[in-house]
Amino acid sequence: MDKRDLSSEQIHYIFQNTDDAVCIISPNGKLLYANPSTEKLFNISADETIAIWEAIPFVMGNDDLVQLFIDAVINKMSSHEDIVDYYDNEGNPHQLHVRITWYKDDIEAYLIVITDLTKLFKVSSAFARYTSADIAEYVLETPEGEKRGGQSKEVTILMSDLRGFTALSAGIEPDALIDILNHYFEIMSEIIGKNKGTIIEFLGDGIFVVFGAPKTLSDHASLAVKCAIEMENAMIDVNNWNKENGYPELEMGIGINSGHAIVGNIGSENKMKYGCMGPTVNLAGRVESLTVGGQIYISEHTKKLIPEEIEIKSEVSILPKGASEKIKIYETEGIGETVLRISSDDIQWIENYHEFGCSFYKLEEKTVEEKEFEGRLLTVSTDKKYGLFSTDIELEDKMNLMLIINDEQVYAKVLAKTEDGYRIRFTGGKRSEIPDS
Repeated sequence: MDKRDLSSEQIHYIFQNTDDAVCIISPNGKLLYANPSTEKLFNISADETIAIWEAIPFVMGNDDLVQLFIDAVINKMSSHEDIVDYYDNEGNPHQLHVRITWYKDDIEAYLIVITDLTKLFKVSSAFARYTSADIAEYVLETPEGEKRGGQSKEVTILMSDLRGFTALSAGIEPDALIDILNHYFEIMSEIIGKNKGTIIEFLGDGIFVVFGAPKTLSDHASLAVKCAIEMENAMIDVNNWNKENGYPELEMGIGINSGHAIVGNIGSENKMKYGCMGPTVNLAGRVESLTVGGQIYISEHTKKLIPEEIEIKSEVSILPKGASEKIKIYETEGIGETVLRISSDDIQWIENYHEFGCSFYKLEEKTVEEKEFEGRLLTVSTDKKYGLFSTDIELEDKMNLMLIINDEQVYAKVLAKTEDGYRIRFTGGKRSEIPDS
């Protein structure tokens, strides 16, 4: 059927039953026709002889909509459309898509069609909050956004983790734990977004971020390192807030690696998520696991992609699982003008410390090995973050340990070999049991 064959009764039926608010106003703005959706939106009667702007509740926030109609009439706009805020008589907010068209046939009039986008905006906003803004935009606005499948892209992966948080959280009430994590994630998410990173997911107390997907970024490696330094610097503010609210101090380690990864939609037709996988991701997790609180490690793959000057504190070689050759990783404290606010060099050791004997176990990944060894704490730092540790056995760089102090478990990581033993970093457990004299 040709659209010209529609009768006036059929057109009237369509207008009466559409969800869009449809109305017709005279050249001076008087309401000539209003369908039921218009009556409901503005809480008016179609029989009222009022100007369209007089139908809008006189409350704060409706100025833009009022002005839109007045401008259309005064300026004799032939056509115009805009998205504006609107608050109904009960104060409920709406986002309206308003289309105004000048109609001149038997009579001169304006046709106004208003679509309420509020529910759509709420869905989009919720979707972005449950994923990330970049992923939401990718899914909603690109042809491949809803399709399963992926592609190989050069990206940079950032993995962060709160050191010793699992043990720390055991003594915290659930509500307080959620409060701590929400505040921490809020601050970190803002920094990640500012540096164009895409949060793939929150992993317990950790964050998995990709730079260079879904949106391609030529400087993904530089952005990731800059982001990591800003995240570490923000931990000062995080812990100031924690202290003010009676919560414990948090420490974060970050690992970064670059390379090709498979990115795209993973799952079934009924449930999918945007994911990132492959050896590049696995190595980023491995690099992150070597850090202690306040440390940022980047792989040599990442370092090679960065044109800016990087401040490197130290380097170490590791053999990743399944690899035949060692790779170098670098402890990084600055890129360009972005530097760490506090250096891990500032360790204040307790003088005249009485050596403390203790047993300890090696950790492989997160598994405690069965064999028990003996060692001695030669001294510890005044903040109980670092220790000098001596044992008769050889310990590997970055090895994780579990010390038994006063029958309590205290976790530590080997940082460096010294003349007398090893410098270690306490990473979790009952650090309050560490003797300080």
